[in-house]
Amino acid sequence: MKKNILLIGGSHGIGLEIVSLLKDSHNLFIASRTADEIGAFPITHIPFDVSKDELNLSQLPEDLHGFVYCPGSINLKPIKMLDMDAFRADMEINFFNLVKVVKQVLPRMAENSSMVFFSTVAVAVGMPFHTSVSAAKGAIEGFSKALAAECTPKIRVNVIAPSLVDTPLASRLLNNDRKKEMMAERHPLKRVGTAQDIAQMAVFLLKDESGWMTGQVLGVDGGMSTLNIS
Repeated sequence: MKKNILLIGGSHGIGLEIVSLLKDSHNLFIASRTADEIGAFPITHIPFDVSKDELNLSQLPEDLHGFVYCPGSINLKPIKMLDMDAFRADMEINFFNLVKVVKQVLPRMAENSSMVFFSTVAVAVGMPFHTSVSAAKGAIEGFSKALAAECTPKIRVNVIAPSLVDTPLASRLLNNDRKKEMMAERHPLKRVGTAQDIAQMAVFLLKDESGWMTGQVLGVDGGMSTLNIS
């Protein structure tokens, strides 16, 4: 039996790569603003702007076996350049909107189902200019562990914490060869991440092979969170 997987986002970057890896083996439901990159895939697209809309549950199956929340932000500035509206905006897209959708879909999550969220290496490793996004992603990590405890053993909840990944969201940080080289050198594995690096971990967490994992924050970060080679 094919499992039913719901992705919030999934038209670009890591979400799109997850869709590419699962499209032939799972029933995919993609709730996103656009479907430009996924229109030819065998998926069900649900037009949805997470910042404005309520998810239309009538377009979803009664049982969901996997859920992935992809929307996020990269808002890197000194704290003196971040007003309170910037902090609120990062919390909204990364955390509050995630909670809103989780509360909607939780009754649909089947036995032995899996939820996957995204954080950042900058929660575990203090980095300048990350105060806003680290606060928002840190909220996800705390929420996820509490949710995992509350929903066990029915639902597993895990978080992926990447370092910099070459996706459209990070294009401003990687828009020329010099920037790419500099960012690669910061990582022990001497490269920035790819969407596939992260998507493969997400797929693993959705599948039965990770059936004894819950409440975890998994660093897929080129060694950034644990190795100091400077």
